[in-house]
Amino acid sequence: MNTILVGSQWGDEGKGKIIDVLTGDVDIVVRSQGGNNAGHTIVNGDKKYVLHLIPSGILRPGKVCVIGNGVVIDPLALVAEIEGLRAQGIKVNKNLLVSESAHLVMPYHRAIDEVRERLKGKNKIGTTKRGIGPAYGDKAARVGLRLSDLMRPEVFEEKLKLRIKENNLLLRSFGEKPLSFAKVLKEYTAAAQLLRPFVTNTVAYLHRAMELNKKILFEGAQGTFLDLDHGTYPFVTSSNTTSGGSCTGSGVPPNRIHSVLGVMKAYTTRVGEGPLPTENPLIGKMLHEMGREFGATTGRARRCGWFDAVATRYATMVNGVDRLAITNVDGLDNLKEILICTGYRLDGRGKVLTIPPTDAGELARCKPVYKRMPGWMSSTSDCKKYKELPLKARSYLETIAKLSGAKLGIVSVGPGREQTIFL
Repeated sequence: MNTILVGSQWGDEGKGKIIDVLTGDVDIVVRSQGGNNAGHTIVNGDKKYVLHLIPSGILRPGKVCVIGNGVVIDPLALVAEIEGLRAQGIKVNKNLLVSESAHLVMPYHRAIDEVRERLKGKNKIGTTKRGIGPAYGDKAARVGLRLSDLMRPEVFEEKLKLRIKENNLLLRSFGEKPLSFAKVLKEYTAAAQLLRPFVTNTVAYLHRAMELNKKILFEGAQGTFLDLDHGTYPFVTSSNTTSGGSCTGSGVPPNRIHSVLGVMKAYTTRVGEGPLPTENPLIGKMLHEMGREFGATTGRARRCGWFDAVATRYATMVNGVDRLAITNVDGLDNLKEILICTGYRLDGRGKVLTIPPTDAGELARCKPVYKRMPGWMSSTSDCKKYKELPLKARSYLETIAKLSGAKLGIVSVGPGREQTIFL
């Protein structure tokens, strides 16, 4: 049974926790897109782990974690993450495999990412400035460096020299300080020695595993509306965050996928710039005061709003979601009334839209049409079974699942593994 897990909103849906829970029943966890611009926070007992490149399955003994060909990898960041996990007592050895075809994030990517954001001013996208976009740009332009290059010192040195020369011209044109070829070569060569034991042909590994009937879980990073093709362009990431990206980013064909699990919060959040139709400052204030909704990668406060069923219904369609995991239900425990967006009115008038506009500018001008539901005004965080949830909470969950167009499968009422209810 191979399952793709995707975010059905704008990322930060609590995928890391759901992946961590599901990993108990699988053999392999695969990350197939994005870079260290993504982050998953997992709470295990009294310990908190924040992961950026390594799949969340690394916290489960006996599980193999794969970083696929579709991921862009900052070698220095990956080494730091491995060392950080080891310092916390987590084994990172033969249980981690990294694709030799994965592209590298280089220092010039980070520098260009930062200067481009600065030059955009008020029109900035809100990137993490980790160099992810420029790295994917080089990949598409067929001038990127890959992990296989890094594993061959002579090849890497020759290719790096050319790339540094070209990118220093660009950085100088921006008025930026050029990069030192010698410094970059030294840092990346040192990282290469530490990463060498993990690098392999992960496509071949995954196909051998499927021949042995191993169960694979594909770990999505970010969310549907940050997808390069299907998101709120240009306020998106630079990879395909939808379910199709899991196949291209891993080399596992679509006919070997058995299920798609969509993860969504019981409300809506987004980090960075771009439209968020149901954004509500009062909800954001409430959640931030609870210590919630701060980005795992940047620490930025997330923008918050009511649940957007128009968005999640579209995400179900694009991803082929057949089951839903709804997280952060306990974040709504103290509300007397809860609103659900069931449609949009463009410019506040005319026909009610049930499909989000593909143009970000139009989406920004959409006003939500709300359905009102009563809150349950009681704690859900200690509930262990679905029937233990307040009746009004169950009614709310069943309503947003029906509006989203998929079957409710998992309910999360807190960050702990034990705060997970399976239907």
